[in-house]
Formats: sequence, C-alpha cells, structure tokens
Amino acid sequence: MNTEKLSARLAAVAKYIPKGARLADIGSDHAYLPCYAVKEEIVPFAIAGEIADGPFLSAKKQVENEGLTQKISVRKGDGLAVIERGEVDCITIAGMGGTLIINILDHNKEKLQEVQRVILQPNIGARHIRKWFLENGWELITEEILQEDGKVYEILIGEKGNPYKPYEQMLDSGLLLGPFLQVEKNEAFKQKWTNELITWRNVLAQLDKATTETDELLQKKQQLHHYIKLAEEALNK
Repeated sequence: MNTEKLSARLAAVAKYIPKGARLADIGSDHAYLPCYAVKEEIVPFAIAGEIADGPFLSAKKQVENEGLTQKISVRKGDGLAVIERGEVDCITIAGMGGTLIINILDHNKEKLQEVQRVILQPNIGARHIRKWFLENGWELITEEILQEDGKVYEILIGEKGNPYKPYEQMLDSGLLLGPFLQVEKNEAFKQKWTNELITWRNVLAQLDKATTETDELLQKKQQLHHYIKLAEEALNK
C-alpha cells in the first residue's frame, strides 16, 4: 500500500494526531498510520506496536520499504508494553473492539500518565470507551463517525481534563450515541443507529416469545427498551 494515501478510516484518525507529537500506534498491523504520520511530517518519531508475529513482520517490512527505520521503531509486545513511560505524547489504537481497547489501556495504565492525547477507533463498543474515559479522568474532546466500504466507524479523541464536560444534561444518551455525534447527526450516524434499531427490535421480538421470564431476561428487555428510546429520540429530533 502507498502510505501517502490512507484509507478514509485511518486518514480520519491521522488528522487528530497533534503536530510534533511522539506517536505510538498500538496494533499497528502494517504500520501504515505511523509511516503516513512521519512522511507527512506530522510527527518526528513513531512507535508501531504489534503482539502477533505476522503483523509485526509486516510492519517491519513496510517501514523498511518506506526507508523510515530511523524514525519508526517497530516493536513486538502486548499493548502498551511496547512503550516506556514518558516516551510518547499521543497513542492511537484503531480497528479493535471497544472492550479490547480499554483492556489495553487498563493493563499498563501507568504508561498513560505523560500521554497528552489518545485517539481510539473501535469497530464496536464505543460506549465502553466513553465510560472508561469518565472513570479514568479523560475528557472526550471530540469524536467523528464515518462510513467506508459499507461499514460505519467511530473515532474518539480523549485528553486529560473534565470527563463530564461534553455531556452536560445528556450523560445517558451521550455515552451510548456520542455527545458530539448526536448533535451533528451526519448520514453515517443516522445509518448506524437506524440499523441498530432494526437489530434491537428483532432481538426484543425474540425475547418476547420466551415462555419463562427470568430476572436476567427482564433486565435485558429493559435495557433494549431504553436503548431503543434513546436512539429513536436522537434520530427524530
């Protein structure tokens, strides 16, 4: 791949990397994002971290092919284990589930103390990341939702600050839908939550057919009703 032109998803992640930051891209795959950030002179130095042998070797090969071995360090390890404390200012994690992303952040949380910004692109479970921000003193400063190749992606940008600031009176809906995204309501947002509503209603219809109502089943149905209400309200405003 020519890293001068990233996918729309990775290009959206790249535009939130602060100019001059020291970058660590965790789960870097082919190291496309660090290569792009260095070549575009967004960052002077980057770390590409990978846990699996295949992607790690692919990243090393890509960096070598781009002639960037002096500016990009490709490292093999589990999540934030590939960086030293104070070594980077900005961390990107893209293309994983939200639960896995927060597990990575939690596993070596002390490595985040000097980090100024995290840019996270979960494939699913963005709500879990917003909740993690709240619980760990990170402020969601902006977010973006976009569509590419029939899939919808969310990008969340966090910095140390007041974690409740973006939510004001909409904490409940904000955690699920995104406080910035539900105000903007672009086409990708509408598509995502229209599709989610269809899924939730189908699941609810199946649960309603259950012959025995356990506490767990009732709780699940209540949660679905609540999510449906929040999404409907957002789409109909």
